[in-house]
Amino acid sequence: MNFRFLLPLVFCSVPIFVFPETKAIGAAPVYRAVEARLSVEREGLPFVFQKLKDGKELRIVYLGGSITAANGWRPLITGWFSRQFPQSKIREINAAIGGTGSDLGAFRLRRDVLDHKPGLVFVEFAVNDGRRKPYDIWKSMEGIVRQIWLENPETEICFVYTFRLGYEKDLRNGFCPQAASAMEMLADYYGIPSINVALRIVELESAGKLIFKADPQSADPNLICFSKDGVHPLTRGHEIYAEVISEAILSFQKSGRSGKKVARFDKLKQPFVADNWEDAQMIPLAPRMLSGNWKPLGPDDVLSRRFSKRMGTIWVADQPGSKICFKFKGSYVSLYDLLGPDAGQVILTVDGERRKKVVPRFDSYCTYHRIATLPIAQKLDPEKTHTIVVEIHPDQPDRKSVSFRLKDPVAELKSPKYQGRKIRASQIMIRGKLVN
Repeated sequence: MNFRFLLPLVFCSVPIFVFPETKAIGAAPVYRAVEARLSVEREGLPFVFQKLKDGKELRIVYLGGSITAANGWRPLITGWFSRQFPQSKIREINAAIGGTGSDLGAFRLRRDVLDHKPGLVFVEFAVNDGRRKPYDIWKSMEGIVRQIWLENPETEICFVYTFRLGYEKDLRNGFCPQAASAMEMLADYYGIPSINVALRIVELESAGKLIFKADPQSADPNLICFSKDGVHPLTRGHEIYAEVISEAILSFQKSGRSGKKVARFDKLKQPFVADNWEDAQMIPLAPRMLSGNWKPLGPDDVLSRRFSKRMGTIWVADQPGSKICFKFKGSYVSLYDLLGPDAGQVILTVDGERRKKVVPRFDSYCTYHRIATLPIAQKLDPEKTHTIVVEIHPDQPDRKSVSFRLKDPVAELKSPKYQGRKIRASQIMIRGKLVN
């Protein structure tokens, strides 16, 4: 149900609300380190518990990075919900993509989250947003929150903060790391519950029961080996995450707040940051935007099978001069594409000005293909119509950056796997409105 355009009907037995026009906000919020707590209920998950009490289906979307994409805490929590509330059908939607943060999350929200009509959305980006500035985190995370509640204010949101090596310093001192602190400030503003599973990991390590990073084959068997790399939990690490989350959800259910419904529309009157990404969207590439030898990947193509669920139709071209051309009115534009060992590089032209720097769709991780975004422009005049051209460059990118990952770099870089100028893309990411 989309509440964005509904008018109040005072004669109905069930009131329908219209969201008031967004008001301008004053001074920008000032970042502060926030006290670390295992869970903070705030306004809880009242609509979730009402659905479960009534025996209705609950659709849970897990939006995050590789920690959530793994076969770990996500399916464990889905299974816990099913056992804890057997009268309800629990449906899991995995909306996690490794190596991505809330910046991409805000743009892919419609396709990966909202179209599934969730009742609960777990948002896990505290690790992948770890190197972003607080204000940038606020813009994208608030964009996620506002898009969800503008679609349906009864959809519950819960922030989850996971661990990576380096976060222990702040957590030992009693504070959330910067990314989680920024998210906590936003959670306070909107009354969103949060669960800090990273804090439990540090508590266990401080108690001498856990080691953050080790080879499980050689680690002390008396210690919990959290991970091999300091980021991605092993089985026991995911189990700890799930234990903390399930404990928090039960505490939310038992508190007095769980039975209270909240007026979410009031919270959308004034944003936390004025330029949040509420207007972020993805638009599929269309044939009218393409020139050259672009072709859609067929359903039997290996990359289509791997990525089309996330990306939709993927277009590929390798002929120099092949272009993607479109116009939009807005402030931000990127391309949703794939990096890979056979990828080429592109020339960007914005409003007739050709960028001097060629942009490779290849990097030091490109022994395989993966989802990525190609930033084009981020601070355009939002009131003007902009013309964007992405053109395939005739030269291949320098592939030496991947050499350290190869057993025989000289021979392997000459192999067919690392030859090509292929550009694969599926969606335009904009803040604004497509013109053509």
